Amino acid sequence: MTPEPPARRPRGLRALRGLRKPAKKRPAPPPADATSDRPAAPTPAADTAGSVINAALYRDGRRVSTHDTLADTFQQLRATPDTLAWIGLHRPTPAELITLASEFDLHQLAVEDALEAHQRPKLERYGGTLFVVLRAARYLDDAEEVDFGELHVFVGRDFVITVRHGGAPDLSAVRRRMEDAPELLKRGPEAVLYAILDAVVDDYAPVVSGVQNDIDEIETEVFGGDPRVSRRIYELSREVVEFQRATRPLNGMLENLTAGFEKYAIDEELRRYLRDVADHALHTTERVDGFRQALQDILTVNATLVNQQQNAEMRALAEAGFEQNEEIKKISSWAAILFAPTLVGTIYGMNFDHMPELHWGLGYPFAIILMAVVCTSLYVIFKRRDWL
Repeated sequence: MTPEPPARRPRGLRALRGLRKPAKKRPAPPPADATSDRPAAPTPAADTAGSVINAALYRDGRRVSTHDTLADTFQQLRATPDTLAWIGLHRPTPAELITLASEFDLHQLAVEDALEAHQRPKLERYGGTLFVVLRAARYLDDAEEVDFGELHVFVGRDFVITVRHGGAPDLSAVRRRMEDAPELLKRGPEAVLYAILDAVVDDYAPVVSGVQNDIDEIETEVFGGDPRVSRRIYELSREVVEFQRATRPLNGMLENLTAGFEKYAIDEELRRYLRDVADHALHTTERVDGFRQALQDILTVNATLVNQQQNAEMRALAEAGFEQNEEIKKISSWAAILFAPTLVGTIYGMNFDHMPELHWGLGYPFAIILMAVVCTSLYVIFKRRDWL
């Protein structure tokens, strides 16, 4: 099948339904030569490297060839018996996925999931192909945040296809590890799947340590009264929730995978390895659940401390207002006392001709006594009311 030009490249689920024809198994014609049981016909649909990160063929756990394009990989896979194709893609185009689907008989629903991404971790079996979705994670020290990626893995009889969305995980390290352990790699595609699962789960450990360090810092900030800590608690809580969504389904997935290995008579040694991965995944899940509870407790403590701080500020404001009122009382009292003689003096300072007290011999002593009586009376009144 020849894909459409890039300008008309299909997008989304509808595009895949429109382009993908019913899958059919690869034919097995007579051998092309004395050592091959597959035809060496090229595949025109995959003649460009595209999003291929690494594509190699393995026999007995050792790499026998490396290819830059899907077409070369398909051709060599047909021409070489008893080999395992391990193809790594990063954000592939719909045309590339359709080509892979036609070549390896991948189910349409799994191809749609791999194209769209944003899937929950899950494990599905479509005939002889196992489809696994994983949520990888890595901790970014500079930004102090968790970066999540998504990985889709197709595992068949003689192939492993990885479709990566995001920066994590580092599958090149997984490939190097497996190539350094040919005894493990020669156990087949399931061994590659184990190595990928192990790498994803192991990569959770630095994330757990980073989140734990963030929680320790947040506890210090909470009791230090940092006003920005509430926002950081909220952001970290969102990351922990996302981390839970990535790790919680793993335990059930690994149990189902182990059961499937028993059904399909997979190597017992691989089951031991998978049980070890399951133990690590369970440990990670428990730690992440503990993080969420710890953040809820910290948020409660922070709310309590904020309320206490607000109450203390309100109490301080009330005390300041009370003291201010007391000062206002004193000032008002003295102002009233001083206003009395000012009023008397003002009245008799008008110098009208027909004011009899102005020509009275006792007028001055009378005014002074009047001022003193009024001031004394006001002082006594204010003193009894604790205004002075």
